Amino acid sequence: MSILAWIEDRRKQKLKSGLNPTTNNSSSTDSTQGLWTRCDSCGIILYIKHLKENQRVCFGCGYHLQMNSTERIENLIDSKTWRPLYETLSPCDPLDFKDQKAYPERLKEAQERTGLQDAVQTGTGLIDGIPVALAIMDFHFMGGSMGSVVGEKITRLIEYATRKGLTLIIISASGGARMQEGILSLMQMAKISAALHIHQSCANLLYISVLTSPTTGGVTASFAMLGDLIFAEPKALIGFAGRRVIEQTLQEQLPDNFQTAEYLLHHGLIDLIVPRSFLKQAISETLNFYKSAPFQIDGYIPTKFSLETADSY
Repeated sequence: MSILAWIEDRRKQKLKSGLNPTTNNSSSTDSTQGLWTRCDSCGIILYIKHLKENQRVCFGCGYHLQMNSTERIENLIDSKTWRPLYETLSPCDPLDFKDQKAYPERLKEAQERTGLQDAVQTGTGLIDGIPVALAIMDFHFMGGSMGSVVGEKITRLIEYATRKGLTLIIISASGGARMQEGILSLMQMAKISAALHIHQSCANLLYISVLTSPTTGGVTASFAMLGDLIFAEPKALIGFAGRRVIEQTLQEQLPDNFQTAEYLLHHGLIDLIVPRSFLKQAISETLNFYKSAPFQIDGYIPTKFSLETADSY
């Protein structure tokens, strides 16, 4: 039996088990589930175990598939040096929002599926022995959407990095602001940008933004594009509005590579495209160069920067 035939057979079995809920044969612990996946670009069938070992980069075409935040931490941060921050922050439902499902129900499903409280992990760690403050957005949690908790965690991390004199790295993967929180999610754009201004322009500390696919909406319109250095993964989708919306508004046909990392690099909106396997090395060399750069100017932290102190974190 070919791999394609095996996958089709498994799909039919799942459908049958879904139609007959009284049977106990379709246990979620079935060891054959989740063994294979398909490349979004070339369509080749990939063995997930080997794909993870290759940092979720397709063996056939080199396409970078989506990666969760925990895997990124394991690949980027030195072993046993990751220290998470603000893990207990959890979202609420300030607008009592409900569409096809109630917002709290969607949150609970996402939390159970990913094991996260919200769409970002924040903390500190070492990259080749160099301490950094790191935030990693997770697209698997409600499309990496930015709500109040995401904005608060990133802002607190920026403030912590500023007080401790750490380089800040944010890895973005998001569909934009979270519609279930309305204007409260849009306010996070200004809050994060204000904290970044203190970190970069007052304290004179480095901020590296890493764009992965997709990085869109309010995230692109705020902190994702404010980095002193902006890296991106190959062929990453980066933009604000969707391609179809822009074409309908302008009444023009857009280039095939529009809103890709390569298109943005050509037009000067990002600094470097780095394959996933070289990202840690690229960041490490950048940090070493930054540490030894001549004519560094001492920064300062405004007196009323934050009501909280670094020790309270």
